[in-house]
Amino acid sequence: MNTTLWVFQSLLAAVFLTVGTMKLVRSRTRLASSFGWVEQSSDTFVKVSGLLDTLVGLGLVLPAATDIAPVLVPYAAIGGLAIMTGGTAIHVRRSETSEAVGNLVFLVLLSVIVWGRFGPYRF
Repeated sequence: MNTTLWVFQSLLAAVFLTVGTMKLVRSRTRLASSFGWVEQSSDTFVKVSGLLDTLVGLGLVLPAATDIAPVLVPYAAIGGLAIMTGGTAIHVRRSETSEAVGNLVFLVLLSVIVWGRFGPYRF
């Protein structure tokens, strides 16, 4: 199960880092082709969202990989849960069902990480 948790952490970290970097580097106009919700959001909201995504991505693997405060991993997963919950709400409000379902998959994976890293498979 520890290996499974590492796989989940690594995959989710890659997703969060990729999306976070895109939101930080690209303009809101350019992001609109990938993320429809940015058209109704401010530049500040998009950039803060990108920063938080990036921090979650780093927090899912970096503390445990460097063995510096690995207890932060489940807290990063909780942060990811908060982000995905908000994202799901936005997609549901915009009637974007497929994106909301994708977020629900991430919510399940993040929940497994929280359970495992706070519970029987803590560092």
